[in-house]
Amino acid sequence: MLESRALRRFLKNRAAVVSLGFIVFVALLGLLAPWIAPYSFDVQDIDRTLEPPSVDHWFGTDSLGRDLLSRVIYGARMSMAVGIFTAFISVLIGGLYGALSGWVGGWIDTLMMRLIDTLDAIPSLVLLILVGMVFTAYQPFESPELRALTGILFALSVVGWVSMARLVRGQVLQCRELLFVEGAVAMGASPIRIMGLHIAPNILGPIVVMLTFQIPSNILFESFLSFVGLGLQPPYSSWGVLANDGWRAKSSPHLIIFPGAALFFTMLAFNLFGDGLRDALDPKS
Repeated sequence: MLESRALRRFLKNRAAVVSLGFIVFVALLGLLAPWIAPYSFDVQDIDRTLEPPSVDHWFGTDSLGRDLLSRVIYGARMSMAVGIFTAFISVLIGGLYGALSGWVGGWIDTLMMRLIDTLDAIPSLVLLILVGMVFTAYQPFESPELRALTGILFALSVVGWVSMARLVRGQVLQCRELLFVEGAVAMGASPIRIMGLHIAPNILGPIVVMLTFQIPSNILFESFLSFVGLGLQPPYSSWGVLANDGWRAKSSPHLIIFPGAALFFTMLAFNLFGDGLRDALDPKS
């Protein structure tokens, strides 16, 4: 009953529904990039460098003659994969950490939250760059592109779980005082059973909403790190890499307009979808 009411409230929010459709469209573009993109992301044509949008190249070409539309489509694959994968890793780490802290309580909760406060005191961007550089430098992969990719995945996962842990801890602290949880404890149910069957379903809504905001945040961080040269590097294509290429080629504005527009509309869609989901799952609505 509650699920059907939440679904009806969500479907009434046209901006959220359209945003969800756009997110699915971008995700499918990235997933099917090898079959949809007119060219490969690394095919060069030196005779057609820095061309403006045309019939052959709808988004134009870059400084090496590579088709920009194809690189934007392949960039959707990389940026969306990084954003979604790291967000789910953050949910897993932060969820387990916050649930343990909120359920156990006492001095263990205090100690665990002081660790959270210490990490939270460091600016996220500084911590992200530091962790990414250290992990990129000390790992077994020989390929520099693979080292950069795994480094940015690890950095975003490490940094992103802090806010999720705070949210889960607060929700667990509220739920463990409810009557049905106290009844389960009185009946001798194990903590794992209580967390899985009684508490987790009741805190799933805020976690899902938090996830919809975590994904665009991670996409933005990945794009920024690639833009400043600390993330993915050419010939690999992500929206941050493409924006960096466009920034250096100031005489060809199409090189930064199209990847910037893709990044802007994707982040806007995620935020509107998150707003609609939050309103739909709000029990006070």
